[in-house]
Amino acid sequence: MKIEQIYTSCLSQASYFISSDGEAAVIDPIREVGRYIKMAESTSCEIKYIFQTHFHADFVSGHLTLSKITDAPIVYGPNADPSYKCIISSDGDFFDIGKCKIKVIHTPGHTLESCSFVIFNENNEPHAIFTGDTLFLGDVGIPDVAQRYKDTTKEELASILYDSINTKIKPLNDNLIVYPGHGAGSACGKKMMKETVDTLKNQKANNYALNGRLKRDEFVKELTENLPEPPAYFPSNVKLNQSGYRDFDSVLESSLNKISSEQLKEHIKNPHVTILDTRNTKDFIKSHIKNSIYIGLEGRFAPWVGEVIQNIETPIILVCDNGKEKEAITRLSRIGFDNCLGFLDGGIRKWIRDGNKTQNLESMPAKQFIDILKLNKIDILDVRRKSEFENKHIEGASNIPLSNLRENSSGILQNGKLYIHCAAGYRSVIAISILRKMGLKNLINISDGFNGILKCNLNKNCFNTIEETKCENN
Repeated sequence: MKIEQIYTSCLSQASYFISSDGEAAVIDPIREVGRYIKMAESTSCEIKYIFQTHFHADFVSGHLTLSKITDAPIVYGPNADPSYKCIISSDGDFFDIGKCKIKVIHTPGHTLESCSFVIFNENNEPHAIFTGDTLFLGDVGIPDVAQRYKDTTKEELASILYDSINTKIKPLNDNLIVYPGHGAGSACGKKMMKETVDTLKNQKANNYALNGRLKRDEFVKELTENLPEPPAYFPSNVKLNQSGYRDFDSVLESSLNKISSEQLKEHIKNPHVTILDTRNTKDFIKSHIKNSIYIGLEGRFAPWVGEVIQNIETPIILVCDNGKEKEAITRLSRIGFDNCLGFLDGGIRKWIRDGNKTQNLESMPAKQFIDILKLNKIDILDVRRKSEFENKHIEGASNIPLSNLRENSSGILQNGKLYIHCAAGYRSVIAISILRKMGLKNLINISDGFNGILKCNLNKNCFNTIEETKCENN
């Protein structure tokens, strides 16, 4: 028996390829399925089953395409209601994979159909558990109530998850290897570990959900308190995974279109079309097309596209570095953004050679920003997450997380220049591109962000935390 974890860092998502004695199973495949086909060929295995832990909200799974290519049936747990043919298993069902077998354990709570899979080795010994979004390393999956369960509250889902964790997973053998569906960075949990493999014994000792310290009401409160709104694209991804989608190869073929400078100028006139610049931050700062939105491939590209653009049907034209067009289209498709019209032929350099104008973005390092801050009262916008801001921030700075920027931009107070920072200079450039498209001016980026600010010789009284603020108010 061999277990291989395929980890997609941009999505913090893990899928799995299990092989034994000429047969294989895939758990939670990503949308472009070529890698699983190659793995089957390299191990001389036939893919026998495709297991889905639940209807994913944060990415489009490749289960339908993989099933079409291999004829392997798709397996869901109880309560699943897909629009296509599949196996709806019962709690406790077994599936043979070569000399191994996989047991279905219904573990609802993240979603009502969520399940985990325990694999037994050739000696019929439980070896590992694939927990999907039920159990993460250091955390559990948040109640996914906004997606499909309008008659079920987040508190009710959290209570159901409490039972799943304590009656289904916790009693299992300590020696089980835990393979989760996501790692740190995913929006499906709040405080996941960076590691992507662990033992159940270690999780029982260190995971707040398994260590026995929380009663039901405490668990529910921990899980639902300050629960952020899910990204706007999540329901669309659930629908695609539940009802069907285009094969990735079809999306790629329809999206790899060269768009000339003249064609792009016509597209720009259409307010519904988004010009998406995917180059690195330095190049975008130096020169970019007016009203283009920046989300660089260097960062968590796909999740931020989902957060910022939101509607998966939005027509998108890409501005890429040469040779990066396919990567951008691929990463867009992973979250269901399939309406890519094409990419600017020749990129920004060809655009400039054709005589077209560009804009730059005013940016400065933290050291220069601190020199200004010491001498002047200035407007500062911090676009980090609320939790980052609460941990430590510049005294007097406003906080609007990037994911909430569009909805809260009317609250931005600007008496002159507005200095914008995130943690390291990626999110702040995204924020400025959004705000400039909305008509705001005099926006200055702090290129190395709050990490750079902390390295400067700034008096500690210039910083604040929520806890310190409360003390001062008292």
